[in-house]
Amino acid sequence: MGAGRLYAAVVAGGFRRYATYRAATAAGVFTNTVFGLILVYTYLALWAERPSLGGYDQAQAVTYVWVGQALLSTLAIGGGGAETELMERIRTGDIAIDLYRPADLQLWWLAADLGRALFQAVGRGVVPFAFGCVFFPVSLPGDVGTWLAFLVALGLAMVVGFGIRFLVALSAFWLLDGVGVTHLALLVGMFCSGMILPLNVFPGALGEVVRLLPWSALLQAPADVLLGEADPAGVFVFQAGWAVVLLAAGRLVQAAATRRVVVQGG
Repeated sequence: MGAGRLYAAVVAGGFRRYATYRAATAAGVFTNTVFGLILVYTYLALWAERPSLGGYDQAQAVTYVWVGQALLSTLAIGGGGAETELMERIRTGDIAIDLYRPADLQLWWLAADLGRALFQAVGRGVVPFAFGCVFFPVSLPGDVGTWLAFLVALGLAMVVGFGIRFLVALSAFWLLDGVGVTHLALLVGMFCSGMILPLNVFPGALGEVVRLLPWSALLQAPADVLLGEADPAGVFVFQAGWAVVLLAAGRLVQAAATRRVVVQGG
């Protein structure tokens, strides 16, 4: 089997694996919808006071909420991606098996995470987004080109998200127990991705800084493409740049880690 076919099979396997968790998927859809409702009414109150807050009108703000709920699990902004299993395999020493596979460690886990993300986008993201579009005033593009640009931005966001979480997982080579790093990454990710509030709302220098960080490539960038608030070409360059930087950093850290594999337990 060629390398391309191997990683395509890993992507498909990741998709099928998460598709078997039907009860968890249904519960996730319900949870995302409920949290979407809470955020929507919060946003409606904020935008009623300031109708153009962050440069969005009220319909754009509502759309942003439902895009966020659709992408929360897709991009594993709250955790739960392939890095969780990878970190556990490092802790137990099962990572040694992965290193003996005739496949690149980083590409293997990237493919597995892409399969997970694709399923979460379809299985857990579509229903909350559709619910929001049916029951609330939203601002959606009417041309196919913008939707296609949004899908490209979403694909790049998946790679950037994996790049961040892969580095978090590799910290377990030194820390053995990566719970603290995982919780820190969760807090930073939720704040800096725009999941709590659009980054456009952040004032002054803070807003400028967070929009330059890689987390803004996860939610804020695809959302702005969909809402027509950003040039897709510029967004693609920004996301692709961070993807290259993060994957390269992950490869360097992986090389350093595998030179001194620390095994705890097995």
